Amino acid sequence: MQLHFDFTKSATRASILDQLRSHIGDAEWAVVTTDAAKAGVPKHHHHGIVEVRQTIDALNASQSVKDHLRGVYEILATAEAQVHECEVDHTHFHEVGNGEAILNTLVICCAFDYLHPDFVTATPVQTGSGTVECAHGLMDIPAPATAAILETGIPVCDQKLEGELCTPTSAAIIKHFVNEFA
Repeated sequence: MQLHFDFTKSATRASILDQLRSHIGDAEWAVVTTDAAKAGVPKHHHHGIVEVRQTIDALNASQSVKDHLRGVYEILATAEAQVHECEVDHTHFHEVGNGEAILNTLVICCAFDYLHPDFVTATPVQTGSGTVECAHGLMDIPAPATAAILETGIPVCDQKLEGELCTPTSAAIIKHFVNEFA
């Protein structure tokens, strides 16, 4: 199975989830979301990659789902380390480290695991434009961690739409799962 994502208007987690959802029937989608809910993601804030790794290891999920989730968070941690000029193990997560963000990313990993695509393609990514308020204050879009991930070879749309349309987490998901951009 080949999957193709259109990120020309939005590359948020919601956009990724909506596009995955379009390939999965209602009954199967219920299984995917139930599996994610039963995995046991704690609701508290996870402060860094070390704690996120421990949380992933403790999840009641298949090894392939855990590997995908770990891959996404390692990409995030590497970008945060680059931006903050620190070691990966010393990265501190803000928005991406809360339990809800981890659970939302887990649902995406469960959906990819369910679909098990042979090859994933995507359009260039819409980053958006303007500014966004985050833990470090008002920042230009794309946020520094998002830009760091995109600079690893993810093409972006030339024409920018208003708002934050690609976050660090969605950029990490795209980096982890997409094989080719067309």
